Amino acid sequence: MVNSPGGDGLAAERMVNVCRSYSGTGEYWAIIPERAKSAATMLCFGASKLFMSSVSELGPVDPQILLPDSNMRFSVYNIVKSYEELFDRAVNDTTGNLQPYLQQLDRYDEREIEEFRQALSLSMDVSIKILESGMMTGIERDDITEKINMFLTPETVKTHGRPIYKDEAEKCGLNIETMALDSPLCGLVHELHMRTANFTSTKVSKCIESKEHSFIASAPNL
Repeated sequence: MVNSPGGDGLAAERMVNVCRSYSGTGEYWAIIPERAKSAATMLCFGASKLFMSSVSELGPVDPQILLPDSNMRFSVYNIVKSYEELFDRAVNDTTGNLQPYLQQLDRYDEREIEEFRQALSLSMDVSIKILESGMMTGIERDDITEKINMFLTPETVKTHGRPIYKDEAEKCGLNIETMALDSPLCGLVHELHMRTANFTSTKVSKCIESKEHSFIASAPNL
């Protein structure tokens, strides 16, 4: 069961390997009660089947960065794209007045741009590698890239936090099992999710429950 805003793509790749290694079959299923965004979407890519309801969310996997001189998060894809478009305009300018372009290009560091390109390439490589060794076995790498393009860049979804719901995910070729919101399965999943979220969000070391009561023992402060 996956519920996460995301994190590190390399951590997701390791978790996929752990889940497959310990499953006994080399496969696992992922249940998404609410959201599995960004790197958590990568973890779901590694599953052989995803259980989603109409309110379950996946999300784009393109890396984001918090620039030191700003409190805003920026898409690495958009930074690289803006640099390359600005560079192309400077090269193709026919007026001979390059000063405005040079002033703007001076704000970029080519070394950082190359690191950003590598980060984009890594995110794409991890996602495709996970899918071609699992849910999309037998499909050519280029075809996988085309299928999941919505997840790889913000071109379609426009922003990193925008949800990708089950119908859109299914059109991308992901193996989706629908959980109807009024189904017993969905009810059990949400109950387990809420209990787990409540338990893990508190500093408890033990939880004892009966039909009528619930008790927790707090972890000692060490």
